[in-house]
Amino acid sequence: MLPTEPPSSSNGFQTLLKNKPFLALWIGQLLSQVADKVFFILLIALLENYQPIAGMKNSMRSTLMIAFTLPAIFFGSAGGIFVDRFSKKQVLVASDVIRGLLTLAIPWLPRQFGVLLVVTFVISTVTQFFAPAEQAAIPLLVKRENLMAANALFTTTMMGALIVGFAVGEPLLSWAKDWGTDYGREILVGGLYLVAAGLMQLIPFKEKPLASLEGARVHPWSDFKAGLRYLQKNRLVWNAMLQLTILYSVFAALTVLTIDLAAEIGLKSTQFGFILAASGVGMVFGAAILGHWGDRFHHKPLPLIGFLSMAFVLGVFTFVNQLWLGLGLSALLGVGASLIGVPMQTLIQEQTPPQMHGKVFGFQNNAVNIALSLPLAITGPLTDALGLRSVLVGMSILVGVMGIWAWQNTRRVLKDVI
Repeated sequence: MLPTEPPSSSNGFQTLLKNKPFLALWIGQLLSQVADKVFFILLIALLENYQPIAGMKNSMRSTLMIAFTLPAIFFGSAGGIFVDRFSKKQVLVASDVIRGLLTLAIPWLPRQFGVLLVVTFVISTVTQFFAPAEQAAIPLLVKRENLMAANALFTTTMMGALIVGFAVGEPLLSWAKDWGTDYGREILVGGLYLVAAGLMQLIPFKEKPLASLEGARVHPWSDFKAGLRYLQKNRLVWNAMLQLTILYSVFAALTVLTIDLAAEIGLKSTQFGFILAASGVGMVFGAAILGHWGDRFHHKPLPLIGFLSMAFVLGVFTFVNQLWLGLGLSALLGVGASLIGVPMQTLIQEQTPPQMHGKVFGFQNNAVNIALSLPLAITGPLTDALGLRSVLVGMSILVGVMGIWAWQNTRRVLKDVI
């Protein structure tokens, strides 16, 4: 069992590095995030081992993607309700163990496409319980004054996994395939989940789940309505959640556009990962600044600065044809993203009471997953119809307008609260 958090004498990453329970949670989250992305690539790779269904040869991949994404839309909120009722530690450990064992079981299951769809659906469903549990766990392990730094690390990890996770997945699976066994890839992914579960098991949580209270009963529909009522009443949290949703939508669209962007700045289309990696570097840099000196910027409109920075980058991106400038702009985009993601996630944790954490983070997880799906679906067709430059300029205007609107709305809410 890991010791509890040491007394805080300073803010920032220095204190977090001494907080062994938090480090175990963070590393476990990192392993789980990587496993999620690599698992998705593994599914696509495994299709070659399954006999195509008559008339569905070209549709099997799309069907598999749907099975992977639907639980995020259907069960995101339900996962949050469950998290509030039960031990967050048990939810985190059980989620990783179930995903790890199911992944390891794939080679021994019947080699039928329907079975693979069921396994995919179940693993993705379990993920919807893990996501709100890890967000709700952060305030249990970190003092209030260190939440900004903690969210800086978590936001960077989450966004980094979204951006570069798919890039490292294929090399990792190719490496695992050469382990001298036919099941090396499944062992790699399942092992990542199980190692993460082991780390989570070491963490001491100080919590009192609602289900452990005398006379408490689980009422999913009542809990769902209670979560909605809370968000309707707390407009500050709702506004922060909306800004995070916009942020993830922008990056989802960007993952589609970077292939064409790479060619614009002198890279090969297959080297689009360099642009995403530069954004990741920018996010790490921005998160490091907020993690060390976030308290100095407490009264600054950081999300507004972040949205305007992203709008600027999107607007000028296609007018740039030099590699160093394109990568520099991508890094600036990442810095802007950190100025939105870190403060807004911290605000949600600070403003939400512990008994509502799971519900709120469940709704957030639901909103983010829906936000990721729509841009991925429409960005490609829009680019084909209007061209890359028109889409990027349009995104620039939309991001700038949404940023200014969100900032003004936040100011109005703060005035009402005060």
